[in-house]
Amino acid sequence: MASGNGIVKFNGLNYADWSEQIQFYLGFNDMDYALLNEKPTAITDESSENDRINFESWGRSNRLCLNLMRITMAESVKPSMPKTESAKEFLQKIKEYSQSDLADKSIVGAYP
Repeated sequence: MASGNGIVKFNGLNYADWSEQIQFYLGFNDMDYALLNEKPTAITDESSENDRINFESWGRSNRLCLNLMRITMAESVKPSMPKTESAKEFLQKIKEYSQSDLADKSIVGAYP
């Protein structure tokens, strides 16, 4: 399941199931740091080693979370998905999308 093959594709109507599976997968694989924590402040010359490690850990987690969420989108909804650099914000925007009229409920069921 390295690529998230076992995760249901988000189709606009199945946010609850999709979100639960995404969060479980990321948590189980210890990749959910960016979903659980706010983005740390930028690294400066005065930053401690702990600050640097925290910043790098968040960045790696954020990239992995975003990539997994994006590859588990049905092709029919990908063009409608928000452009954001934060996995936590992306997840929230998908939730809002799934509850809005933007999700074309008449065609969603036609796509896997």
